Amino acid sequence: MSLATTYCRAALGIEAPLVTVETHLANGLPAFSIVGLPEKAVQESRDRVRSALVNSGFEFPARRITVNLAPADIPKQGARFDLAIAIGILAASAQLPDAPLAGLELIGELTLSGRVRPVHGVLPVAVAARQAGHSLALARANAAEAALVGGLEILPLDGLLQLCAHLTGRERIAPWTDNPDTGNRPQLQADLADVRGQAQARRALEIAAAGRHNLLMQGPPGTGKSMLAARLPGILPPMSEAEAMDTAAIHSVAGLAVDPARWRERPFRSPHHTCSGVALVGGSCDFHQNPLHSNQFRYTPPTHSAARGDIQCRFVGSRRSVA
Repeated sequence: MSLATTYCRAALGIEAPLVTVETHLANGLPAFSIVGLPEKAVQESRDRVRSALVNSGFEFPARRITVNLAPADIPKQGARFDLAIAIGILAASAQLPDAPLAGLELIGELTLSGRVRPVHGVLPVAVAARQAGHSLALARANAAEAALVGGLEILPLDGLLQLCAHLTGRERIAPWTDNPDTGNRPQLQADLADVRGQAQARRALEIAAAGRHNLLMQGPPGTGKSMLAARLPGILPPMSEAEAMDTAAIHSVAGLAVDPARWRERPFRSPHHTCSGVALVGGSCDFHQNPLHSNQFRYTPPTHSAARGDIQCRFVGSRRSVA
């Protein structure tokens, strides 16, 4: 069969929409084209995939190869599609059976020798794969992060040959079973019990934490605003699984490490009071590409006061301010 279908997922903010990788081999002069709104890194996968297949002992088809990343209106970024493209070429050229590919999502970057390298943004992929009822094959270095999502079959990979042996039934890959330790919450260094005095400010923090209110602190430098703010996460309850998953997904797509032992702690950021409004809300991050996040709120730039060291930020349509 000269047509094969594999599955991967794109990175769209903190979402991971399903991408169907269709590979077709046709007669004609040898060529290799990728369509479906691929960016430069995705187009460069042609050379990575070709070398990975040859160095792994497979035959690269001397035919006209067309790879379609559907749907075509979603931008495809990064090298996460290498593994799905390589398996699609092997299945389309009858070097691998295509039956085991149903219900299996593939994500990972290939080296020229056929090794599977980790990619960013694995946690949203794992969440979406579990919701779809699919299994997930990815680099072993990404398996611990994906294991934060319970109820998902994870196949950790070291190389392309290992996955091919699994698909042909010669050597099955044992699913990842090392569940991360998320039960114990380590003691935070910034503890509100260390503060002496500041009775009114401590009371305000306790009320804000209990009622989930926003809090604005202002005053001259050195009065303890930053010290008190840094201790607010210590009196907040641990995040729910949904809240922790959203926060960890942001860390994952940003390329930051996700610590399974502390992933339920509420994050704390301390921007300088002279930072611009653009820097305060994330600078040049790619989260604006998700329509859900770009159209839901309108942003009013924060006002700064270097003398008092306070920052005020407000969303249009809300009467509450956050510091």
